[in-house]
Amino acid sequence: MKYDFNKVINRHNTSSVKWDATEELFGEKDLLPLWVADMDFKVPDEVIQAIQSQAEHGIFGYTVRMEGYYDAVISWMKRRHNWLVEKEWICSSPGVVPALSLIVQAFSEPGDKIIVQPPVYYPFMKSIESHNRQVVFNPLLYTGDRYEMDFEDLISKIDSSVKMLFLCNPHNPGGRVWTKEELKRLGDICLEHNILVVSDEIHSDLVFNPNVYTPFAAISEEFADNSIICTAPSKTFNLAGLQASNIMISNKSLREAFVAETEKYFLGMTNTFGVAATEAAYNFGEQWLEECLDHIYENLQFITEYFETHLPALKVRPLESTYLAWIDCRELGFTAEELEKLFLAQAKVALNQGYVFGPGGEGFVRMNLACPRAIVERAVTQMEKAVRSMEAQHIV
Repeated sequence: MKYDFNKVINRHNTSSVKWDATEELFGEKDLLPLWVADMDFKVPDEVIQAIQSQAEHGIFGYTVRMEGYYDAVISWMKRRHNWLVEKEWICSSPGVVPALSLIVQAFSEPGDKIIVQPPVYYPFMKSIESHNRQVVFNPLLYTGDRYEMDFEDLISKIDSSVKMLFLCNPHNPGGRVWTKEELKRLGDICLEHNILVVSDEIHSDLVFNPNVYTPFAAISEEFADNSIICTAPSKTFNLAGLQASNIMISNKSLREAFVAETEKYFLGMTNTFGVAATEAAYNFGEQWLEECLDHIYENLQFITEYFETHLPALKVRPLESTYLAWIDCRELGFTAEELEKLFLAQAKVALNQGYVFGPGGEGFVRMNLACPRAIVERAVTQMEKAVRSMEAQHIV
């Protein structure tokens, strides 16, 4: 392997949200942060070199995306996902989450309804409610091994006030890579009822074999015409701090409305280093990504086997995509408050509690595996020790 993903890099005092803000956010000292989707790995060498070259130029004025940038994005989508994207479709946003708010404001009115499929990425709900729209839950069905869409429930929730559906493809936190058949059925329902599909596909590069990611808009021209696809290199290559995303909109009228919304807030400009890093990552980052995926999957196997052997009450759900393990803790029998206190105050591990992802997330935790093995090992041993201590107190 060219890259060493087990090298522990000190990120304290680097203005890292993950490492420098965890105490303030969680209210506990000395926490091991495995919550936010942020990798503890250095980016590909070529990305570092591209940023260094830009820095050495020494002028950091307003930046546009030039042909090389668009070529890199288009080539990546074709090579990795067999998706033929056109330059005109690619719109700019500081990130996927800001794009969601812009989309809500551009394509709905206060009081309108937007469907989400929980448990799901919690900014979905905030992006809707912050703009005085109504969240409609279409909960996923949990079979014990995987999540599935509940199409009957979806149809029952649709009325004339529903304007959009927020899709998470691949799904966060459930780790599902939706099949083409599942996406087709969903898309057909949305077409029939004139519901715009807004698909967050930021985890699309982080898919484990033999699963295959299907871009929603690549299924048919009709689906492309009725969708907005949110992508970014930030999760794939750990570039979130550079604030660059690519919002794919093939429908001209939708695209013009989105761009008009971004211009209201003067958000069309791009980060100088984000442009350089994105272009380099998409042109030269494939070996890094493949080795990274292998490392993450090995971490997944490690925690799965560890909990099966040492703490079988914690069940790691099968993961088809993302580097975020979804762990079922319901067998412990703890309340949400007890579970949160257990891992924070006793285990000293900061995780995302499942309830923040909406209905169906209660009793689960989300754990970041994009870190060196030593950090993962430390986390699971501290979690086991804390659970054993809590169990002993309950017995007493």
